[in-house]
Amino acid sequence: MLQIAVTGKPNVGKSSFFNSATSSQVEMADYPFTTIDANKAIAHVINPCPCKELELSCNPRNSKCIEGNRLIPVELIDVAGLVPGAHEGKGLGNKFLDDLRQAKVFIHVIDASGSTDEEGRPVEEGSHDPLEDIEFLEYEIVMWMYGILNQNWSRLIRKIEAEKLDVSKVIFEQLSGTGISLENIVDAKRPIENDYTKWEDEDKIQLVKNLLKIAKPMLIIANKADLPSSGKNIERIKEKYPNVIPASAESELALVRANEAGLISYVSGDSDFEIKNKDGLNENQLKALDYIKENVLQKYGDTGVSKALNTAIFDLLNMITVYPVEDEHKFTDQKGNVLPDAILIPNGAIPRELAYLIHTDIGDKFMHAVDARKNMRVASDYVLSNGDIISIITN
Repeated sequence: MLQIAVTGKPNVGKSSFFNSATSSQVEMADYPFTTIDANKAIAHVINPCPCKELELSCNPRNSKCIEGNRLIPVELIDVAGLVPGAHEGKGLGNKFLDDLRQAKVFIHVIDASGSTDEEGRPVEEGSHDPLEDIEFLEYEIVMWMYGILNQNWSRLIRKIEAEKLDVSKVIFEQLSGTGISLENIVDAKRPIENDYTKWEDEDKIQLVKNLLKIAKPMLIIANKADLPSSGKNIERIKEKYPNVIPASAESELALVRANEAGLISYVSGDSDFEIKNKDGLNENQLKALDYIKENVLQKYGDTGVSKALNTAIFDLLNMITVYPVEDEHKFTDQKGNVLPDAILIPNGAIPRELAYLIHTDIGDKFMHAVDARKNMRVASDYVLSNGDIISIITN
């Protein structure tokens, strides 16, 4: 299952984001290091389900379908708050950074209102520049991975030359456990002009920066977007960084819980909600809902939480959703479940890669694939499209 790391300094709303995205109950408080261990839970990204188009009633197994929208599970890791100097052990140090190893994408939650200092302590709203938080976290992650790469670097160079090894493969081995692939390293190394034997620290740091952009892209969540000082800061952040989503995790959490209590009708990602039980809401709750509607939903279109997950998976990681079936005529598995599974797979993948994602044995026995919509065999180099329904034929 794809892993998303939710990271940032303490007290910026990471746990609120995590709770609202996963409906989990993680301790929240206005002081640093509330989260000491990485919490993990299942969240969902949303993609249109083919059931509506095909006028079928689906029976999802690995996902959910709500009103024609398929909710596909991903794993969220709520990483404890990073502070400047974490890669040197400051705060709770490298433990936090190690929790990032297997994540494919980072969601960096920042306090867009500037009401927490560099270590997450409350300060006057607007008195801290959130751009500094983005820069420090990027620096900490780069230096963490650089530290792994640079261990025994001189010895590695001698080994490469003595044994005539491929430098990319040696770097791959050095970074094993970080979720970086050999292909990522080859791509990241290409723009560096200096020969690896002459690499200085800045060359190795540049390699790491290239690697992180390719293998672990980052999405910035400008949280607390409803506060007065956030608007200008969000504009400044968007001018400097490409992947920024304004959000109010607390608003999302309030709406999710009000929906669970039957007080309102709300689906994560909606631009509005409907009050179902006005008598069950007191005056303060009604005011809070009015505030969310005016300062979050009407201003930004949604709370940003669901959009963040979808952006991370479908845009930054460039994934698509494919629906494997066994019976291409009925769109079912062997037990008769209609459109049973939704599989996230990289855009550009071919059916054999889908077969291996389903199970190694299916990949090993792969013969060809059938496009179930057209009831046609597809070429071995057919590039899968989002929403494809595919039957894998094995020997």
